[in-house]
Amino acid sequence: MSNEAILHESHSHDHAGDHHAHEHHEQHFFSKYIFSQDHKMIAKQFLITGIIWAVIGALMSVFFRLQLGFPDKTFPIMEKLLGEWAKGGKLNPEFYYALVTMHGTILVFFVLTAGLSGTFANLLIPFQIGARDMASPFMNMLSYWFFFVAGVFMFVSLFVQTGPASGGWTTYPPLSALKEASMGSGLGMDLWLISMSLFVVSSLLGGLNYISTILNMRTKGMTMTRLPLTIWALFFTAVLGVLSFPVLFSGFVLLIFDRNFGTSFYLSEIFIGGKALPNVGGSPILYQHLFWFLGHPEVYIIMLPGMGIASEILSTNSRKPIFGYFAMIISLVGITVLAFVVWAHHMFVTGMSPFLGSIFVLLTLLIAVPSAVKVFNWLTTIWRGNIRFTVPMMFALGFVSLFISGGLTGIFLGNSALDIHLHDTYFVVAHFHIVMGVSAFFGMFAGIYHWYPKMFGRFMNSRLGYLHFFLTIIGAYLIFWPMHYEGIAGMPRRYYDYSAWESFKQFTSLNSFISVVVIVVFFAQLIFVFNFFASIFKGRKVTTQNPWGSTTLEWTTPIRPGHGNWEGDIPEVYRWPYDYKDDGNGNDFVPQTTPLKPGEESH
Repeated sequence: MSNEAILHESHSHDHAGDHHAHEHHEQHFFSKYIFSQDHKMIAKQFLITGIIWAVIGALMSVFFRLQLGFPDKTFPIMEKLLGEWAKGGKLNPEFYYALVTMHGTILVFFVLTAGLSGTFANLLIPFQIGARDMASPFMNMLSYWFFFVAGVFMFVSLFVQTGPASGGWTTYPPLSALKEASMGSGLGMDLWLISMSLFVVSSLLGGLNYISTILNMRTKGMTMTRLPLTIWALFFTAVLGVLSFPVLFSGFVLLIFDRNFGTSFYLSEIFIGGKALPNVGGSPILYQHLFWFLGHPEVYIIMLPGMGIASEILSTNSRKPIFGYFAMIISLVGITVLAFVVWAHHMFVTGMSPFLGSIFVLLTLLIAVPSAVKVFNWLTTIWRGNIRFTVPMMFALGFVSLFISGGLTGIFLGNSALDIHLHDTYFVVAHFHIVMGVSAFFGMFAGIYHWYPKMFGRFMNSRLGYLHFFLTIIGAYLIFWPMHYEGIAGMPRRYYDYSAWESFKQFTSLNSFISVVVIVVFFAQLIFVFNFFASIFKGRKVTTQNPWGSTTLEWTTPIRPGHGNWEGDIPEVYRWPYDYKDDGNGNDFVPQTTPLKPGEESH
């Protein structure tokens, strides 16, 4: 509270005794838009950078889906866009693997980790807990700029002569540890590792800041049990990142050593061109342990913010209190703990002991329990609610649908006996794209449409929003659901051309169909991008402080809040964040700032 008081005091002083200096500071372009320490501007920086990366990553998937869907055809436009990597309008096989690698890296880390968590943690934490800003605004600014510089290295790697990294987004050694292994194992891989190391630093700076802010800077009356579920979700997301990202960082450092300094952490008994390399004693399986110890918590680093956002939006647009508030928190705790002890279910085919595998099967199936609790509570929240089918609500409902259907296929893969057949097939591609990719994007879209009025003081166009929703959800199921059947038939992922196998020729027309739908869905995302940027300048202006009729603190700030969020004192909190009921004045919600009436019990 002392930090908060100092922030408030200096904020008040700016408005009273040093008004002109404050105004001059506000108008300074670099301090306001570039090196801003305002959490709201940093949230916009993360979001817009994430949108740019999402377009790049999605365009890559269009290119390699053209190859997969039409392996015998050429596309002159690809040669114009990709140059020597697509001579004659056909993808170079080396560059195909590079596209697959960069597509996964960009969307998992640069969009769904930094873009989702960075945006909503920065925007919502100070707003919803009642703080002027983050615990360390300077560290917050640094977290964005480390992310930005990481993005520069990743972007530059796309243009090196030997091509970007092409060892898969997991960059398993020995392919990633030996520069001579392939073209994509050269300079592009070094740039990839530098970029990802900087990305880890960004994530740690942000995560520590989020945890400190939530624990230390809540306004008067904002106890932990009065926090919105968005804040609980972002808190546990930060905990996951702070505990697991350093392990990935260590894995990258050891890989850099193997590549450049002659060590043998991951290499042993390697022959190239009939000549034995001097590396002895290393194990590529060690890298898999280090990678997946982050890799599985990473799934929930991506999913938890979407869960929190969906909880908030479903309750707001059902005009009902969230069902099972404490069960929701306990399920978040369960997911956070279990996320750390299931990583080896990605490694059932590495030759691990069947007994050890059975333990990871049990733990993997156990994590379905807290996930099922969340699904049950979401469905019970909307049951018999007075539902408003706004664009954010549609995407929140889509998130729940995709989370259920994608999560169910995880039960198949969590069984070690079945996984031996399904591992590295299109079944895996379908599963993680639905549950971790598309559903996380739906959580992100729901949050953007819902809090856009708070970010920019305008609404996004709802007609374009509905068009975006229906094209995306129908397209997502048409793309990824058929892939389950290809995977059950044994069709492996990451292959450049399936036409040489008689057993996979039966899927030729299906692959062509999927590729066409990918192109349609890509253009649907461009509708969103146009809507997002056009609405900043042309969107319908917000005229009321609380356009959605929500109960949380961010809707008590001015329509376009300045640096410091509240013009006067920070409001005090008296009740939990989901009091959707008749307030006696014709409203169906009671804000957290409304004092309890005589005889009224707090939740």
